[in-house]
Amino acid sequence: MINPFKPAGWFSAPHPLLRKNKEFFNSFDQNRPLTEYTFVVCDTELTGLNKKKDELISIGAVMIRDLQIDLSSMFHHFIRPQNLDATRATLVHRITPEQLENAQSAEEIMPKFVEYIHGSLLVGHYLPLDMHFLNKATKRVMGGTLSNPGVDTMRMAQGYKRVQLGHYHEHNPREISYSLDDLGVEYNLPLFKPHDALEDALQTAYLFLFFIKKFRKGGLVTLKDIFQSGRVGSLRY
Repeated sequence: MINPFKPAGWFSAPHPLLRKNKEFFNSFDQNRPLTEYTFVVCDTELTGLNKKKDELISIGAVMIRDLQIDLSSMFHHFIRPQNLDATRATLVHRITPEQLENAQSAEEIMPKFVEYIHGSLLVGHYLPLDMHFLNKATKRVMGGTLSNPGVDTMRMAQGYKRVQLGHYHEHNPREISYSLDDLGVEYNLPLFKPHDALEDALQTAYLFLFFIKKFRKGGLVTLKDIFQSGRVGSLRY
């Protein structure tokens, strides 16, 4: 019998997919070469930036295996928000109200995403924002949050700039742009359409691999090396 006081997707304990993912990372080894890890580079589009009221409306993600982008394994879905006020989203992301009205719900999409990222490290540009809304959605519909370690390419960019410029320099840090688009142009990376979750994930993937290549040349060859260098932020979000 359905309990009318519990919303659809409500779990008294974390969803089995969340538990499975958590178990995987309970014995996670950071000492292997970077080529041995699978990374999922993800981006989200939102109805807005209010962490209490706004929601996910799109997730885009691409896998990196053996430090190469796997274009055969991508994840891209629109998500129908609980509040179907899509006006702001349409203006910023070019997502139409019709696309959101016809999209699947978070109850349908989030288990698919959790299964897709199983055993992978998450990568994003200013990842804490994405993680907040991803965890907000998984907690609501799956009863728990993600256990995947995270790598923030914005923190990587800041660390790389510090090494480039040195500790003593006259350059004003406020003049440095860490936007995804500007970094792509600065480092001559392939450029993708902004404000699209999958395109931004691809842009971030190229940026991530650019920094990994630079760090490896500097002798950082394991995941632990990268985290201990302080250039990617916290291991867990």
